[in-house]
Amino acid sequence: MTETRLRTLTSVLAYGLSAAVFAMLALQNLRYGFYTLCYLAAGLSAISLGSCVYTLWVSRYQLRARGHLVALTLLHGVALTGAMSAPGNGIFWSLPILVLTYLVLPLRQALKVTLPVAALVAMLVAWQLPASESLPAIAALATLVASAGLASWHYDHMAQSAEDLAIIDPLTGAHNARFLDETLQKEISRARATTHPVSVLMMDIDHRGQISEMLGDGQMPHLYRRLAEHLFTLIRAGDTLYFLGEGRFCLILPFTPEEGARVTAERIRRSIAEAGWPQVGRMTVSIGATTHISQDSLGERLRQRATDALEEACRRGQDHVWFNADAHQVS
Repeated sequence: MTETRLRTLTSVLAYGLSAAVFAMLALQNLRYGFYTLCYLAAGLSAISLGSCVYTLWVSRYQLRARGHLVALTLLHGVALTGAMSAPGNGIFWSLPILVLTYLVLPLRQALKVTLPVAALVAMLVAWQLPASESLPAIAALATLVASAGLASWHYDHMAQSAEDLAIIDPLTGAHNARFLDETLQKEISRARATTHPVSVLMMDIDHRGQISEMLGDGQMPHLYRRLAEHLFTLIRAGDTLYFLGEGRFCLILPFTPEEGARVTAERIRRSIAEAGWPQVGRMTVSIGATTHISQDSLGERLRQRATDALEEACRRGQDHVWFNADAHQVS
């Protein structure tokens, strides 16, 4: 199940349960003749039900939906009205909505909404109830908000960890090949929209077969990791590194024109050749480079040009950088 579907399911169930609870609360207040509280509870039920319908309507782009913030702010406003209308019981109107907020909104947004509301509810409780009753209620309120916030943080942390596992190669710590295609397409779309250049470097270890025979297959993963760590020290913060397997790496360089790609590729080639590699001694790489042009609309085409440039660099004697401008190559 994707995060979008999980968010949709969680929000639908949370809103639906809230609508049912507030509907029963409205009926209970109607039964005993508390008409003001009945109307307030019915309003909360209606808003929750509408939010449930909204969640289903925006299910395809759940993570970007902004209506939840409006709906929950409205729910808190109505609940605070109920808190002021029911001295002594105001805290019970806001507790379920505080929990609902953490279930529906991302943690940062939920904190921005719930902390001011919780502070206001605490002041209302302290004003409406004697100290012997207000202090335990405020402590319970603080515990609830802290627990809900901790649970939300834990969920976000687990979701981020799962996402990292999906896009990070565990061998080298670089991004994996699947994430390369996705990122490259995004960078091309941004380049076409902003006219800023983006370049791609494709890199392969020279004489990899001989190195593998010398080290043994069991030691090659350690070499790949060391090489990835070395590359991380050479690239900028906005650049991204990808491990494609079998000693091949790819780098995406946003906002980098042709000249910048040439300079970066040459710096990487020279740095690797001059570095000392345990059990290997001297190691060299070949690099193919290319830059996005106006005709590029697919990441696959840009990636293929970089691959063609790499193959040309290997044909020219290895330990070499070759730049592929377009259909014809420019050295």
